[in-house]
Amino acid sequence: MVKEADHEDDLSPETDRDPAGLSLARDEVGNSGALPPARRPVTAMLRGRRAEYEQLDELLDAVRRGGSRALVLRGEAGVGKTALLDHLAERAREFRVCRIAGVQPEMELVFAGLHQLCASMADGLARLAPPQRGALHAAFGLSADQVPDHFRVGLATLGLLAEAARDQPLLCLVDDVQWLDRASVQALAFAARRLRAESVAIVFAARVPDEASEPAGPQEPAVTGLPELAVTGLPDDAARELLRSVLPGPWDERVLDRIVAETRGNPLALLELPKDRTPIDLAGGFGLPGSRALTGRIQQVYQRRLLALPPQTRRLLLVAAAEPGGEPGLLWRAADRLSVGIEAATPAIAAGLVQIDHQVRFPHPLVRSAVYWAASPEERCRAHRALAEATDPRADPDRRAWHAAQGTRGPAEDVAAQLERSADRARARGGLAAAAAFLARAVELTPDPARRQERALAAARAAHHAGTPSAALRLLSIAEASPLDQSRRGRADLLRAQIAFATDRGADAPALLLKAAQQLEPHDVPLAREAYLEAISAALFAGPRATGCGQLEAAEAARSVPSPAGPARPADLLLDGLTALIGEGHAAGVPRLKPALAAFRADDLPSDEGLDWLWLAGTSAATAWDGETWDLLATRHLRLARESDQATALPLALTTRIAVDAFAGELTTAASLVEEVRTVSEAVGIPCPAYGALTVAAWRGHEADHAGLMKTVVAEAVRRGEGSALIVGGWTKALLGNSLGRYEDALSAAADAADHPRRDTSAAVGWALAEYVEAAVRSGEPERAADAFRRLRRLTGPSGTDWARGIEARSRALVSADPAAEAHYREAIDRLGRTAIRGELARAHLVYGEWLRRERRQRDAREQLRTAHEAFTAMGMEAFAERAERELLATGEQARRRTVETSGELTAQEAQIVRLVREGLTNPEIGTRIFISPRTVEWHLRNIFGKLGVTSRRQLQGAGSRA
Repeated sequence: MVKEADHEDDLSPETDRDPAGLSLARDEVGNSGALPPARRPVTAMLRGRRAEYEQLDELLDAVRRGGSRALVLRGEAGVGKTALLDHLAERAREFRVCRIAGVQPEMELVFAGLHQLCASMADGLARLAPPQRGALHAAFGLSADQVPDHFRVGLATLGLLAEAARDQPLLCLVDDVQWLDRASVQALAFAARRLRAESVAIVFAARVPDEASEPAGPQEPAVTGLPELAVTGLPDDAARELLRSVLPGPWDERVLDRIVAETRGNPLALLELPKDRTPIDLAGGFGLPGSRALTGRIQQVYQRRLLALPPQTRRLLLVAAAEPGGEPGLLWRAADRLSVGIEAATPAIAAGLVQIDHQVRFPHPLVRSAVYWAASPEERCRAHRALAEATDPRADPDRRAWHAAQGTRGPAEDVAAQLERSADRARARGGLAAAAAFLARAVELTPDPARRQERALAAARAAHHAGTPSAALRLLSIAEASPLDQSRRGRADLLRAQIAFATDRGADAPALLLKAAQQLEPHDVPLAREAYLEAISAALFAGPRATGCGQLEAAEAARSVPSPAGPARPADLLLDGLTALIGEGHAAGVPRLKPALAAFRADDLPSDEGLDWLWLAGTSAATAWDGETWDLLATRHLRLARESDQATALPLALTTRIAVDAFAGELTTAASLVEEVRTVSEAVGIPCPAYGALTVAAWRGHEADHAGLMKTVVAEAVRRGEGSALIVGGWTKALLGNSLGRYEDALSAAADAADHPRRDTSAAVGWALAEYVEAAVRSGEPERAADAFRRLRRLTGPSGTDWARGIEARSRALVSADPAAEAHYREAIDRLGRTAIRGELARAHLVYGEWLRRERRQRDAREQLRTAHEAFTAMGMEAFAERAERELLATGEQARRRTVETSGELTAQEAQIVRLVREGLTNPEIGTRIFISPRTVEWHLRNIFGKLGVTSRRQLQGAGSRA
């Protein structure tokens, strides 16, 4: 339950206080299971928390000034995190305050926490963009025809928070975040990381784990990438004063010092641990707490109080602890099934262990935990069975199934089937982690071995898609605990290989995928063919660092798979084409690839096949020097990735688009997409691919940027076994070296990329060979240049495209004797001029001009060099522009100084916003594209207008040269 603060009736300083001495407004207590604690002395704690108060007050001041802030309070149980949240709520008098708290039993109820928080902001849903509004509706179960993508739910959460703060600053307090469901934590953390200028503050309180004081539960969701404030115990003086304020005298100072030392100043421990000590203990030093973990010792105190209660009262408390929803009606219905009457609540309420009114609440989560784990396993089962029987199966089937599962100790197919249906509902709402949890428990309850294996495989798949590879592997091991038939063995091997590839994209994945494909081949030919294609894709990533299975081995093995029984799918055609390309070379492979590329270009391409295979198809088009198809497939892949809400597909789709734009000379656009790759990768929690950034830095001639990126790329490639990164890195380094006129460096880098003994099929190998030819010629190594050219011809010749023939002609001119070279230079310019590959066209003018200057044809040389210089300058290829300028100067002509068109006055994000404004996007659409709120877009636009001296979007669209 979420509560919004009402500050009209603020409590005075003399009202209820929590252990750290901060006032708690009663109307802010939700269903977190916590009651306002008893009245406490406050003087010592006010002194002890001064630094924390100041930092929190600064946070509120920043939001009052129009900024946004996020903070994580992290500390052990009882240290006062909730008290600091209370302080924030009390000080935020002019804010709209929304507050929720996690409870451990609800960790697997997908989007439960987010629903609590957003319930009070429902009025803002109508103002969200339709895709975001639909995502929240689907997440909250209000729409049955849409599966919510977690990425879009995060964007919608950001937009909803911004809307809620439009008229009044918003403060969101999220307590016990370690017990919120993972989907809610991901959405809230995503929104918190994107806050900029919405007048929103989100403060999380998360427990630091101690020495396992209670049994392990589900994997706790992490809040990462946000500022943190470590909440530690009170200083010794303040701790002693707090202790003296609640202890009856007399006391032994040595005993107090020891209590303070053992509790480490933890306020809750200071208040609760001494309560069961006698005056003699406190005066003489006997019976002090032992060495058990602090949280466990606090729970032990609560458990001792529990034992003093009547059995019926303990049974009622157990039912309350087992049901996190805190609904009194459900409690009484379940209690009735256990023959527990309403009068059993009186002793528990009198002892301060629970409060029951419109909600069932415990004074601290540790009380709930102590009650629950003090009971025997059989007692807990009985409580859950009663709750299952008391839960309406139509209104809340998932909660009923969960209680039924917790109330079952042996195999029970009927309960397992309920959990399986709950998993289906969770998956439909986008709760893959919840689906995996439901299925995992279903596996434990399934009596039939074959069905148990099927459910374990399904649970492992759900865990893999939820981004929890360790859980997926654990569930896979359960499926493999007994012998699998060949079909299940193939599916298990395929999933294990997919997990390995998704985790590291490393050297081992191709062999694992190939093994899975061979296992599946006798039982499921379509799935086996897809597995072979995945093995080839993984081998492309592993490149020369593949272990046990490289591209050639995967392609050779794929030859054995039968053809599809029905019409060939685009993926089938792609498998056949790549098998021929890798196994037989370009002469045989390019003609086999063309039908596949045509199939992926077709208007009726199914979206799911496009999302699965367009990256590989686009890479194949680039390898075949088919620039037009590469451009079209990159555009389609990016569009599908955006429309499908599969955020994890975006970085790869964006990286391909960056490469296409870079070759087209659209470096400003490419650079803005590099920024988007970084943003998306950080948002979805995956490593940021550096290929796009490397390509842009090399074409721009930014040596320092490229060097920094290369260090990261090489380290990651070696660690993960991703050899393709080394090939791309070598090509970009050669490109950069040639642009700077450092030809020996370029030659060394090109050799690193193209001379590996495996000589894998890769578009970057062909590009590196073109750099190899130029670098070798300029370094005075004609034999190496001739050899590189012969290898290049084997790649460009079978393609027949203008891109391929133009690069081949330019390289032939470089290695030709002087009289024959000119025709080849002219052919290169003619062919490349028919393509969108503007960077390579400008380079053809450059090398032709350099050749003409050496032939002492100064006037002709100036014409070519001037054309090259103007093109490089317009595209932002600074190093190539300077090289052309030096050559022009050598002909006696001073190049006209023009500022390379860059976004120097704007930040990378501002330049990105300008580009999107020019595309005609609205502020909400821009916010969706670059993962910020529309309010933040407005804030950036105000800064952009000031920097560019414009006052409207229409003027901005015309301010091209300055943005």
